[in-house]
Amino acid sequence: MKIGELAQRTGLAASRIRFYESIGLLRLVQRQANGYRSYPEEAVLVLNLITTAQQAGFSLDELRTLLPQDLTQWQHGKLLDTLHAKVRDIEALELRLAQSKTRLRALIDEIESKPDDLDCAANAKRVLAKMYLDGPSAATDRAGKTRSRA
Repeated sequence: MKIGELAQRTGLAASRIRFYESIGLLRLVQRQANGYRSYPEEAVLVLNLITTAQQAGFSLDELRTLLPQDLTQWQHGKLLDTLHAKVRDIEALELRLAQSKTRLRALIDEIESKPDDLDCAANAKRVLAKMYLDGPSAATDRAGKTRSRA
């Protein structure tokens, strides 16, 4: 099939398909005598795999090492190891995001608890001074976790 049909069947722009080919992700391409690209049916599967994997958080470099030259030659162990590693990466990211969210909510609470007699500038100084005195984990502590002070 030509690149236009492949683009239509995958929902990808032809320029994206050519890009994947240029970086070595899409190897299933042949040039016809007139210079046009010709793609086999398997190219649809490869492009769908690339799109799905990117949505799952895989980088193009990770995909380059993961996708076999021939789709019938998957390395089961390597594939599973890579997928497990990606799940661990996602879990670590989720933890960092949850911690950031907790700190931001604590900061919002601190700012919103502005005494009525303070203007915004004085409140900002109050919040910054409290953050400085309490240290980097203060926002987390005020959000419900306890910490002991020496």
